[in-house]
Amino acid sequence: MAEHPTCIWNGASGTAYTYYIWQLPTKFDPNQDGNYIFSKKNTEGRWVPIYIGEGDLTTRVGESHHQATCIKNKGATHLHVHLNSSERTRVAEEVDLLARYTNAYKPGGCNEKPGG
Repeated sequence: MAEHPTCIWNGASGTAYTYYIWQLPTKFDPNQDGNYIFSKKNTEGRWVPIYIGEGDLTTRVGESHHQATCIKNKGATHLHVHLNSSERTRVAEEVDLLARYTNAYKPGGCNEKPGG
């Protein structure tokens, strides 16, 4: 992934996470777990998260994603990826990022708020 540009996403905790940027559509080899952010740039040229998630990148970043229609309709152009094999760490990172980037929740984004 070193040949891809990177972006730093900061969580609500202050932790900085480095993500590699891929233009959509993209595919990943099987058994690559990580965190991912579907995104696009706003009018100021800054990345805006549309959906923040974690899991097996093979199944979570394609057309089979449960929010694929929403992600497409919101105009996602890129996928930011941070490989991470630890499920516990991935979930904590996802929670940390969603706590900061609440605009990723519906109606602005495609994440569902816990409990509705």
